[in-house]
Amino acid sequence: MPQISEKIHELTVGQLSARSGAAVSALHFYESKGLISSRRTSGNQRRYSRDTLRRVAFIRAAQRVGIPLATIREALAELPEERTPTREDWARLSEAWRSELDERIKQLNRLRDHLTDCIGCGCLSLDTCVLSNPGDVFGERRAGSRLMVDKGRTSA
Repeated sequence: MPQISEKIHELTVGQLSARSGAAVSALHFYESKGLISSRRTSGNQRRYSRDTLRRVAFIRAAQRVGIPLATIREALAELPEERTPTREDWARLSEAWRSELDERIKQLNRLRDHLTDCIGCGCLSLDTCVLSNPGDVFGERRAGSRLMVDKGRTSA
C-alpha cells in the first residue's frame, strides 16, 4: 500500500484510490451520492482531504456487511461536516444496524433452507412457494404465476 507523506493534506483521486483500495469510479460514485466530497483545483481536478481515507474505509466496511449506501449516507450525515468517523461512531452505528443485519441473516437462512423446494415449484404455483409466498398468504386470493405479474395491483 503506497505511503502518503504526513505533509500532504490533500489527495488526488488516484492517490485516494491507491491508498483506500477503492476504484476511482467507486470514489466518483461515492461523491455523486454525497458520501464523500472534494474541492476542485483551478484546473478542475478533484482534491480530497486526507480525512476522506477514513470515510472511504467506513463506507467500504459498512458495504461489506450489507448496509445500503442510502443508510450509510444517513449515518455520515449525522457527523459534523468533514469529521471522520471514529471508533465510537462505528460502535454506535453498527449497534443500530445489528437488528437490520439479524433480519437479513434470518431471510438468507430461510432462503438457503428452502432453496431446494424451488425445483418442485417452478414458480407456476405460488400457493406452495415458501420463498415467494411464505405462509401461503397469496394462495387465498389467487393461485398461479399471474400473481407475480399482478403483484403491483391492489385488486385481486
